[in-house]
Amino acid sequence: MIFGIGTDIIEVGRIEKQLESNSGLKERLFTPGEIIYCESRKNKAQHYAARFAAKEAFLKAIGTGWRDGLQFNEIEVTNDHLGKPIIVLSGKTRAFVAETNIINIQVSLSHIRDMVNAIVIIEK
Repeated sequence: MIFGIGTDIIEVGRIEKQLESNSGLKERLFTPGEIIYCESRKNKAQHYAARFAAKEAFLKAIGTGWRDGLQFNEIEVTNDHLGKPIIVLSGKTRAFVAETNIINIQVSLSHIRDMVNAIVIIEK
């Protein structure tokens, strides 16, 4: 059964500008694994923006938004062995999902040069 759906769209330049001008922001928003992945990509700002959009979409899908102690860096967007994006949780976010009996999280990322979009579907 679908518990929630979230979507987010963001301009790549907005994320790029924020990461360049705010010291430590990257570490507050992204996991070490995400930082390594994004920094290894040709257009790293696009990949950071896609992960940011997925985190926003996830928080919309679970219906809480960014509150109750949930942290962006507890939501990791990674890829499975085929390259499909997946969400891996830790900390309070993982505990919240377990308490809510969420059984599946689907994520889809799309991007063009200047824009990224993410959709998250949560199932119970």
